[in-house]
Formats: sequence, C-alpha cells, structure tokens
Amino acid sequence: MIYLDNAATTPVRREVLEAIWPVLTTGFGNPSSHHQVGEAAAAALADARATVAAVLGCRPAEVLFTSGGTESDNLAVKGIALAAPRGRHLIVSAIEHEAVLESCDYLRRFHGFAVTLLPVDAQGLFDPAELARALTPATTLVSVQYANNEVGTVQPIRDLSALTGAQGVPFHTDAVQAAGWLPLSVAGLGVDALSISGHKLGAPQGTGALFLRRRVPIEPVQHGGGQERGNRSGTENLAGAVALATALRLAETERESNAPRVADLRDAFIAAVLAAAPGARLTGHPLQRLPGTASFVFPGTSGEAVLLELEGHGIVCSSGSACAAGSDEPSPTLTAMGLPAEVAQTAVRFTLSSSTTGAELSETARAVGLAVATIRGLGRR
Repeated sequence: MIYLDNAATTPVRREVLEAIWPVLTTGFGNPSSHHQVGEAAAAALADARATVAAVLGCRPAEVLFTSGGTESDNLAVKGIALAAPRGRHLIVSAIEHEAVLESCDYLRRFHGFAVTLLPVDAQGLFDPAELARALTPATTLVSVQYANNEVGTVQPIRDLSALTGAQGVPFHTDAVQAAGWLPLSVAGLGVDALSISGHKLGAPQGTGALFLRRRVPIEPVQHGGGQERGNRSGTENLAGAVALATALRLAETERESNAPRVADLRDAFIAAVLAAAPGARLTGHPLQRLPGTASFVFPGTSGEAVLLELEGHGIVCSSGSACAAGSDEPSPTLTAMGLPAEVAQTAVRFTLSSSTTGAELSETARAVGLAVATIRGLGRR
C-alpha cells in the first residue's frame, strides 16, 4: 500500500509507543492524586507540558492538553469569545476548519455574536488588507488557519497578528496541519492562541494541545474537577500528553531536514501528475504551501471515482478534509476559492510524510493518469 493521506492521520511512531508504555503500565496514576503514584504521574505530565512549551517557545503554564485539534479550536474560539471584555464580533477566513467555523456559528446562534467571513483569493491566500478593513472596536477574536488542511496554502500569520495586536484583539491560529512542517514559535508568529493535534505527528488519535497566552482570559467550555488550571476539566490523558510531547519534539527536531526534502518530492510529483492527467489543475498556492501537500482537481471526473480507482492500485489518498468525508456537498474551501461546484467535486488530495519515497510518488502519478483517463472514457461512453 502507498499511503498518501497523512493530513488525515499518521501511524504512531515507535518512539512514541516506547515513551507511553511505562505510563500505561507502571506509571498509571491520576495526576491529581496526592500520593506517591499520583505525584509520579503529575511529574510525567509536567515533563510533557515543558516539552511542548519548549517547541512552542512559551511558558509551560500556557500549554493546555486537550483531546485533539477540534477540541483545541473549540476551546480557543468559544472560550476566548465568551470571556472577552469587549464586543461580540468574530473574524475568521472563509476556509477555516469546521471546528472553527461551527464554533463561530454556535456563538452567533446562541450568544448573539456577529461573524465576518473574510474571503481568500483563487489560491486560497488571505489578504491582510481585508482583515484591516474588517477590524472594529467590537472585534472579540480573529482566527485564521496557519495552513489549510485541504489545499495546503500557508497564510501570512505574522502580518495578520500584527494587525490584531495593534488593536488589542486576540489572535488564534489552527496550526494542526502546520505542526512538523513549519516553525511553531508563538513569539515569531505573534499569536495569542494556537491549536495542535498529535495524530498528525505520529501520536495516537485523541491527543492535542492549545497554547493560550497567559494574559488572555478564557471561559471553560467543559466543567468539573478544574484540571488544566481550571480551563479544561477532566482527568488528564497522561499517556496522550506524553505521546503528543514526544511526537512534537521529534517532528521539530527533524523539521529542518525533512521539510525541504519532502517539498522537492512534492514539486516533482505535482509536475508528474499534471503531465500524466491533461486538464488537471493544482489547487492552492503554488509556492506558499505545505511541503507535504499536493491537491488537484480533475475536471470531467469525480473525485470519489478517482479515489476508488487509485485504491484499486493500492494507493490511499482523499478527496479533502477527513472531517467532511462522506458529504455530497462540494468543498467549501474550494468554492470559496472560486471553483465551480462541479469542478470542486473532482478534487483529490495527496499528503506526504517524511517516509514517502520518490518511487511511490512516481507510481502514484502514473496511476492517476490511468484513473483519470479511465473515468473520462467511461463518461464519454
């Protein structure tokens, strides 16, 4: 099998399994328990928090462990908005992950917030001038994805956060897809909140974290025992925290060598697919994109049909966000970028890992050409 759906999830790394085995066996204590076993668990949790903080360049107290990117996004958007001392106005880009968009819609429906969806261009890029025009004295929060989960376009986060910072508006970025590929220094990005997910990095599913700058107030959306300094109640997933910290540390250590190499493979693959499938179009920005993401539309086909043909060749990829799998609707991201619905429904996304090989990508490009020709031929008949 050739696995090219790493934006959906990644296999758990051996180093991560080795790190969590002691936690799952002998170090199983509840970090809130005031005895020897609990205190050992609390120490392991503190070590994991410090590891994540070191990668992000923040204080350990500014790291909150969650169940993944979706919860981190929900906690950031709802929590910051509900605790904000200023107005009830949210600004997000039109191509955010559903976790952000639906959190904003919840705040609109149940708490009276106004939501401004800012447009992107045909390559999925967000113009800082649009944000500057949209900011008002009532703006509560701005949330813009660091890198898009479907087309891989990387946004100018530092430019955007500089605008919000000048007006005292908190800025959140969903960095779930960026982690492992792009720098995550919160000081360099200038953000007040940042979401990451472990299963995109080689940790198990159900692991994540939220960076929350200390000066930013937040209203908990989950109540109970007051864990995570009262911001996210529930007995901590100690093994998950250790797994996330281990995977994030490894990804950051390897990033500077992996990212350029994978980007070269991606570029060669893009060229091969465009040559093998006449009429295919790359989606997303040609240069400002994640090293491991190559996404296309194949007019005259169906994205789902292309996926089935490729799976018959032992190649696994996707038609877009795994969170929207099974939907008959065209991708909101692609339609926001100006693609007609019938073209958006022909989308296929290939996402590489650091272990993807050139031979695998050459085989995939050849199979894409065959799949597209077969489907178009059936359509003509």
